[in-house]
Amino acid sequence: MASLFRKMTTDADAEPSSSDKPDNKQRVLVLSSRGVTFRHRHLLNDLVALLPHSRKDAKLDTKSQLHLLNEVAELYNCNGVLFFEARKRQDLYMWLSRVPNGPCVKFHVQNLHTMSELNFTGNALKGSRAIVSFDAGFDTTPATSLMKELLLQTFSVPKSARRVKPFVDRVLSFHWADGKVWVRHYQILVTKATITDDSDEDEEMEEPTSKKGKKRHEEKTELVEIGPRFVMTPIVILEGSFGGPVVYENKEFVSPNAVRAAIREKRAKSHGRREDQRLKRTVKRKELDQENKVRKAGEIDEAVLFA
Repeated sequence: MASLFRKMTTDADAEPSSSDKPDNKQRVLVLSSRGVTFRHRHLLNDLVALLPHSRKDAKLDTKSQLHLLNEVAELYNCNGVLFFEARKRQDLYMWLSRVPNGPCVKFHVQNLHTMSELNFTGNALKGSRAIVSFDAGFDTTPATSLMKELLLQTFSVPKSARRVKPFVDRVLSFHWADGKVWVRHYQILVTKATITDDSDEDEEMEEPTSKKGKKRHEEKTELVEIGPRFVMTPIVILEGSFGGPVVYENKEFVSPNAVRAAIREKRAKSHGRREDQRLKRTVKRKELDQENKVRKAGEIDEAVLFA
């Protein structure tokens, strides 16, 4: 894993060519599989809008032969792939890969909210570059460092991109907490505030008709969330691009199919217990009816008292 991280950092830190025309070598292929829902499709469109150096392609028909994405990326001269894999029209997985030698990482996307759903007040320039921010949690293990490098090379917009605007007014932040990657997108909002410097009390007593305090302008910078927002759980890191030996595997990850199966099993057990209790009540009632029929009439029975 350390060799993979060294290879990726050296490729990213390579100096650009000295020619007058800038080289646009960083391109990301963005596409999805069949079966994505409308929320997945809107999230994909939001990410395409955030990445001016991206190349959007049609949906991929197969889900088992993901190595075909390497050929598609080579056709469009892309060295990065962001692939959305949908399962059972409800589960979403995100693949980040460096073409053609890898590595690649697979995430499970949860709690996703698109820009149209959030209705935040922030508004950034389309096509502008973003500051990609990471917290200190990504530097704890080699696996998280490799994820950080893949996220950086995928979501960082190069200066030489053709459709990029010469402005930096956004922040794309990644946080590592609870074994997950939390993604947030903010706008850098700069506002000018006018501050008045009041004179001292002694001067006011001596010169009651003196001029007002001087005004000075200060810039106030704050972050306003725009969206989208989502949470990614790492599953596996492969040495190659959509293939190769497993470099890292998350042992704590539980697939959504297993969670749904456990919920169904729990409901089945509770239903079985209720059926057993209902059957016991039915049998007991039949036994009581038979006892009442066999039992002889007593002195206080209605048939004896009202004969």
